[in-house]
Amino acid sequence: MEAHNFNIPWLILILVQFLLLITTSLAGKVPAIIVFGDSSVDAGNNNQISTLLKSNFEPYGRDFYDKRPTGRFCNGRIPPDFISEGFGLRAFVPAYLDPMYKISDFAGGVCFASAGTGYDNATSDVLNVLPLWKEVENYKDYQKKLEAYAGTRKAKYIIEESLYLISMGTNDILENYYSMQSKRASQYTIEQFQVFLLQLAEKFVKQIYDLGARKISLAGLPPMGCLPLERATNYIRGSGDGCIEKYNEVAVHFNVMLKGLVQKLNEELPGIRVVFSDAYDLMLQMIKNPSSFGFEVAGIACCGTGLFEMSYLCDKLNPFTCTDANKYVFWDSFHLTEKTNLIITNFLMKNVLAEFL
Repeated sequence: MEAHNFNIPWLILILVQFLLLITTSLAGKVPAIIVFGDSSVDAGNNNQISTLLKSNFEPYGRDFYDKRPTGRFCNGRIPPDFISEGFGLRAFVPAYLDPMYKISDFAGGVCFASAGTGYDNATSDVLNVLPLWKEVENYKDYQKKLEAYAGTRKAKYIIEESLYLISMGTNDILENYYSMQSKRASQYTIEQFQVFLLQLAEKFVKQIYDLGARKISLAGLPPMGCLPLERATNYIRGSGDGCIEKYNEVAVHFNVMLKGLVQKLNEELPGIRVVFSDAYDLMLQMIKNPSSFGFEVAGIACCGTGLFEMSYLCDKLNPFTCTDANKYVFWDSFHLTEKTNLIITNFLMKNVLAEFL
């Protein structure tokens, strides 16, 4: 087992930068953070549904408040939590289906995301998670409860002035299109499938716009081919342990399409402000040159062997799990560590989301 070395100087530096963002923000301009998407932003909604894709057990959450596994696919906090704090709000965004919280909690921020979902309904079927349309139904339910709790005028203000975070698409490509049992691969070329996904993304943004959303962050895809799970799969196939460039090229191409969509939506929809939150290049830098960011390991994850474990395979009985997640870019074979999430959020707050401060 490795020695305890917590990279304290790096964490302090990042946190100081982040706190400077908080203190310079104008509190009140964004009354809440409202989240849609997949496991990159799910705060624990999957805990309450019948699916194998869960993370409400140790060692998940070991660096969260009270060392509590919440259902976040991380050792600690995820980007919406840090973004909420950066806007002077609560230091975490609760999951809508979490029975620990009520509408008075959700008035200041709420997460509807479901790990394993995507823009395509067929993606959510793979692991029996909440499809995007169900996330929207839950949002509508939230709006009714919010109006009953806060009154029509205050509820309207919260809905229209909140910052909406949308983060999904990776599962559509990796767990749907490129899966062995994929039906979409026989229906579409990968280029056609991306056009299909883009149409679904546009439809979704217009849907929540019609429901009152005005300030929206649309996240791009990460370098998917560099996820430890994909690198391990590549190695098993005898293709080496490097990133799968085909997947990265798809991500880059789709991100260009998303950027175009953001421009189109801003031109077409009165009063909307959509930004494109693209952390692809930053993530690739961390993976290619981890030491520049205070990391030691980027090719494998902290949990278990770091090659394929996530969800139930990443459990507290696994003797191979690292002792210090701050040395790692990835927490499990598919998800980032809290430290990586903080670095990415810090970048997005300064370069993309600052216009909402």
